[in-house]
Amino acid sequence: MIIHGEGKMCKKNSWKLIGCAVLLLLGLAVWMAAAGREGGARPAAQIRESAEMPVFIESCRIDKETEKVVVKVSAEGIPESDDAYYYLFALNPYEEEIAEGSPFLRREKEKETVFHTDMKLLCKYVVAVKRDGHYEAVSNPHYITNPEAVSVFVSNGQPPSGKKGLLIDPAKLLHPELEELGIQHAAYNIPVSRILGHDNEDIYEAVHYSYEGKDYVFNGRVMAEYDLIFRTLTGKGIEITAIILNDYSPEYPWLVHPLARSGIGKSPYYAFNGSEGQGAEYLAAIAAFLTERYSGVMNGRGVVSNWVIGNEINARKEWNYMEHVDLETYVREYVRAYRIFYNSIKSVNSACRVYISLDNQWNRVNILTRSYRAKDVLDEFNRQIKEEGNIDWGLAIHPYNKPLTKTDTWNRSFYVWESEHTPVVTMDNIHVVTDYMQRQEFLTDEGQVRPITLSELGYTSSEGEELQAAAIVHAYKVAEANPHIDSVLFSRQTDAEEEAERLRLYLGIDHMDGSHKYAYEVFCHMDTEEGEKYTEFAKDIIGIESWDEVTGK
Repeated sequence: MIIHGEGKMCKKNSWKLIGCAVLLLLGLAVWMAAAGREGGARPAAQIRESAEMPVFIESCRIDKETEKVVVKVSAEGIPESDDAYYYLFALNPYEEEIAEGSPFLRREKEKETVFHTDMKLLCKYVVAVKRDGHYEAVSNPHYITNPEAVSVFVSNGQPPSGKKGLLIDPAKLLHPELEELGIQHAAYNIPVSRILGHDNEDIYEAVHYSYEGKDYVFNGRVMAEYDLIFRTLTGKGIEITAIILNDYSPEYPWLVHPLARSGIGKSPYYAFNGSEGQGAEYLAAIAAFLTERYSGVMNGRGVVSNWVIGNEINARKEWNYMEHVDLETYVREYVRAYRIFYNSIKSVNSACRVYISLDNQWNRVNILTRSYRAKDVLDEFNRQIKEEGNIDWGLAIHPYNKPLTKTDTWNRSFYVWESEHTPVVTMDNIHVVTDYMQRQEFLTDEGQVRPITLSELGYTSSEGEELQAAAIVHAYKVAEANPHIDSVLFSRQTDAEEEAERLRLYLGIDHMDGSHKYAYEVFCHMDTEEGEKYTEFAKDIIGIESWDEVTGK
């Protein structure tokens, strides 16, 4: 929320105007210098800072039959060097410079060159030449873009026929409510500190896992808890979306990004650390372990179909803490970690979808927290992904009302516009996002619109239970009619005490004592053959005669 302060205007005096201008310029210079310091020094020889690379990596893909990586390279002109060769390097995700060690492979320089090399799943490949006895990059880095080629699992079972979802109450997992509600999608959080175990843990409880020659320990008790939850939901035919959250544990400090460690204790979640070796290795192992454990219906632990990496990452101070840096650097560090998760997950189960998470602040910045605009992060994320190898990422967005205590979505606030320049996106203008994602630059390589899920959305009952129920119906009708929205997961099944006390938000369709609100029966039936009977009341509240006025049909 932007807090607007009152400022004093300069008097109409030329010298005072000049003085104001000078002070403003000085202040801007100081702010920019501080922002630069927060970003940290960047290596002078960073590969991506070479503006015009003479060599272009057209593709970097795994050959399914040989499991070799095929790197196709082209160049308009042959770059000069000490010899007649291109050299191929495989850099770890956290490496930004070519080391002076031996290259991965070499080929004679031609306008079109193909390398066939051993697979390094998480690495980025770079073409270099030798000049004055040293290797110099002549291409931008490029990651493997089809990690699913080596996946063991290729299906998540029958996809849901509807879009209705809910953030479930684990205390009601075995309660008949889940069947009554008829939900087809469920969201669940996985904080990484909870699932990691310890070497001194009881051998019968700890889960030991080997990945890339290293051993990792996961908390057996906590994993048994997730097993029960995911197995139960899968057994009920509910598609699961798991949100991986990077909370802090003093026993695993390397999971937090170096530029986030100064903020320990300031946020519930922190930027993932893909910029250091130990952090990157742990992220890959966590992703592979979770995907292996929750893929395949027959393993008895359930199936997770969708993985969301982080929470509302544009809200850098609230939910993805990192020191304030320039947008490119901020997104670069998220992309680095996202790639690790994506390639690790897809190499295990090709059917999984992997999402970036954004909030509703589409073109709006909180000047107090110095957050980033969701649209800016989305644009930069897409640019960087395409620059280093396009993959099938998805978007998970949270189109809450502004403010959160506002329930009547259809009565637009100042922040909600009918254009891509809108400060905020809600369910009244969510088409702005899906229209934007249909642009050519955002499509997959196959020309398809990327998966879009509304992974978190809620309305408080503090202004009346019928008003809350009408808002839920309105949101569902809009999502149901939009062909580019795959699911809408409402928050939540039961009111949360902390939200109620701190924010006056009562987002559940059940009260904290377990009793049902007016929205409960509406939620149960709004997508059934009896839907009209249970949703008719909402038309009067919204002020419409037909749902076509809401859905645009």
